[in-house]
Amino acid sequence: MTVALAPTRLVFESMGTVVTAVSTVPIGTSTVDAIEEAFRDLDERFSLYRHDSEASAIGRDRSLIRSASEPYRDMYWDAVAWLAATGGAFTPHRPDGVVDLSGVVKARAIEAAGDVLVADGHLDWCLNAGGDVLVSGTQASGEPWTVGIVDPDDRARLWTQFDTHPGRMAVATSGVQERGEHVWRMVCATTFNQVTVAAADIETADVLATAILGGGIATLQLVQKAYDIDVIALAGDGTVWASPVFTA
Repeated sequence: MTVALAPTRLVFESMGTVVTAVSTVPIGTSTVDAIEEAFRDLDERFSLYRHDSEASAIGRDRSLIRSASEPYRDMYWDAVAWLAATGGAFTPHRPDGVVDLSGVVKARAIEAAGDVLVADGHLDWCLNAGGDVLVSGTQASGEPWTVGIVDPDDRARLWTQFDTHPGRMAVATSGVQERGEHVWRMVCATTFNQVTVAAADIETADVLATAILGGGIATLQLVQKAYDIDVIALAGDGTVWASPVFTA
């Protein structure tokens, strides 16, 4: 008799990207379902690509924010707090006036999926959603989880890599190569083409990578003073701004 073993690797699509969960021990069926649900629940509420979502309704009529659900208002005010913290470089308001919370929603989903793994007793795991990575513990070999950063000029090769460690368990990258100019820029569009931030938590890493991409050098200097992070950023003219832990 053949016995089906629980997988240690889970791959699925959500929020317009590929999500991968890897654990050093098998991931049970109920945990798999809960991880996928963590992404699905947030996508169903906050996706602007779903006509029936709460986010789409508010996108059509911003006055509905006053009567929005508690989860929506919590996410909105979180994004507004980041707006203030980054000097306006990160914003939940698109130039056309539509409220877009995607800049914090994916990070929240990754965080929620991590909570699922921890609750199920997983100590060593790696979550990757479209290049935004959150890890816990180490690989099965005892080596740290290593996050590869794709070369912005050649997507088939790695540009640099980052070894995670306590205080730097989250790594997020924001760039214009794959999705084009999807971030509203406060400065010249050629200031940064790609930004990677390593931080203690995935929301800080994700938001600040987006903010630096949009705000340029001034925002990079601002957030480096305010947050305990490591950064590597590539400017349009080829200049690299990097913390010592990165090599390029």
